[in-house]
Amino acid sequence: MPQNPISKKRKFVQDGVLYAELNEMLMHELAEDGYSGVEIRRTPMRTEIIIRATRTREVLGEKGQRIRELTSAVQKRFGFAEGTVEMFAERVHNRGLSAMAQAESLKFKLLGGLQVRRACYGVIRFVMESGALGVEVIVSGKARVQRAKSMKFKSGFLITTGRPAQVFIDKATRHVMMKQGVLGIRLKIMLPHDPEGKNGPKTPFPDTVTILDPKEDKPPVVPTKGDEKAFAAPTMGAPRAMGAAPMYP
Repeated sequence: MPQNPISKKRKFVQDGVLYAELNEMLMHELAEDGYSGVEIRRTPMRTEIIIRATRTREVLGEKGQRIRELTSAVQKRFGFAEGTVEMFAERVHNRGLSAMAQAESLKFKLLGGLQVRRACYGVIRFVMESGALGVEVIVSGKARVQRAKSMKFKSGFLITTGRPAQVFIDKATRHVMMKQGVLGIRLKIMLPHDPEGKNGPKTPFPDTVTILDPKEDKPPVVPTKGDEKAFAAPTMGAPRAMGAAPMYP
């Protein structure tokens, strides 16, 4: 019996749920390997999953063993047919511009016992040196005191509203299990415009003003001696003699 075609709304919901669950699974599995995101590409024959990480060698494993184990786990977890899923590892060009990588780095610094202020300023300095236009770090929870509070650290400028905020802002959220409680980390990075698309979006800022070079002024054309007639003013007819009758009655 043929299956009923799925609506576009249900298709978008299914794709979103798949991405969220897969991202959560890989986030826990590859936390120590610099996991920075995942991309799902669907084709009629197979599904390609591209894992972005700062250390792709650890993601692949020895002779590709770990990536094969991840592929098998994804097939069983999400009900894919055998041999229809392929997973690849892509290296992040600049880990200083990856919010997920920096949030994980800050998480391990806090777990190692580093002070919140020193850890946050170290991450901010590294992100700004990597070419970011702005960065913001918010740490909430019980940090060395019994009363919970929220600390915000910021450098540069960030766009917070509109379509540019969705394109140029990279966000990440992490939770740190400390002895005194749970710390929440929220990190935002303002990516620069990159025409090649490596360090940032190819789309320029909407308020960018481009100043073009002025056009070269061409010198006026001076008529030569034989071209006076070509540049003479046109005449409407021969002039009438004095006292001549008008042309119209």
